[in-house]
Amino acid sequence: MQNSYIPNIDISSLISSDFNDDSYKNVAKEIKKASEEIGFFTVTGHGISNAKIDKLLSTCRHFFHSPDKEKLKIAPKKWNPNTNTVYRGYFPSSVNGKEGLDIGDPQLSDDMKDLLVKEKFEVNHDMSYLNPEWQIVIDDYYNSIFELGMRLFKSIISVYSSNLDLANKAFIRPKTLSTLRFNFYPKQEKPVEISEQDGVALGCETHVDSGIMTILYQDKKGGLQVQNRHTLEWHDVPHDPNAYVVNSGLALEYLTNGKMKATNHRVLFNQEERISIPFFFEPSYDFKLDPKYLEIEEEQKYDIDNYEDFLTNSLKKFVEYDRPN
Repeated sequence: MQNSYIPNIDISSLISSDFNDDSYKNVAKEIKKASEEIGFFTVTGHGISNAKIDKLLSTCRHFFHSPDKEKLKIAPKKWNPNTNTVYRGYFPSSVNGKEGLDIGDPQLSDDMKDLLVKEKFEVNHDMSYLNPEWQIVIDDYYNSIFELGMRLFKSIISVYSSNLDLANKAFIRPKTLSTLRFNFYPKQEKPVEISEQDGVALGCETHVDSGIMTILYQDKKGGLQVQNRHTLEWHDVPHDPNAYVVNSGLALEYLTNGKMKATNHRVLFNQEERISIPFFFEPSYDFKLDPKYLEIEEEQKYDIDNYEDFLTNSLKKFVEYDRPN
């Protein structure tokens, strides 16, 4: 891979080694450096097979090429007046030029809504009515990408604290609000009206992510750019079909008391049809973003919220989650 502003890290040692091994510690230090200085890096040696990814991409394509009336059955209230759902589900391309589908933890079920305070956040959607195999493929991938998130988060914990069990306390399934998203960018000749900033046509507006981290797979180069927070210059994120792109979210910035940074990023407009699959690795709704969990004792820069309140406030800026009145 060519030299890039975005570092690539081989994380195979996080899978094959104990956290006391030098190889594990060296990888954890690389992740710490990238997360503190840039907020973005790519990872190889992640242990998720190309076959599993290809099967998921095929499922995505089949779903997005399904009739609109079928997709809208699992859309939130903003696009489907017959449901009370306000979070997760399908959203059409009229939002910002791309279609999307947000899916929660497959361990959630309709009889577990009491887990979610005030039922603000929808439980997982059953995809089996469209195709029984789809649910199996999606659930299998969700479990794999969740485990990758846990490995990455434990490596971050290890550079600040000996409290590695924090990962299991922060990400209790099925209370985690982690979301798997499928983004489908249809072939289009020009960007939608809202997708232009500073004279640059965009497929996704400038933003930072809300969660602990985002783990992204792209089926082809999609125009993802990261902003250098010091020079404000934009840098392309290199595309590697064997790599995931990982970026720090705002919750991780809060949890580390500003040591790790949530970084502005955007996606340039691209005429080609393509798919991106981000996994928003988000803790349990009642987990408090308290730096003391990481043994960071300095004066706190941010208010300490539980994750549900933090997420509710963070989502207000995203058009996909604009709530109906």
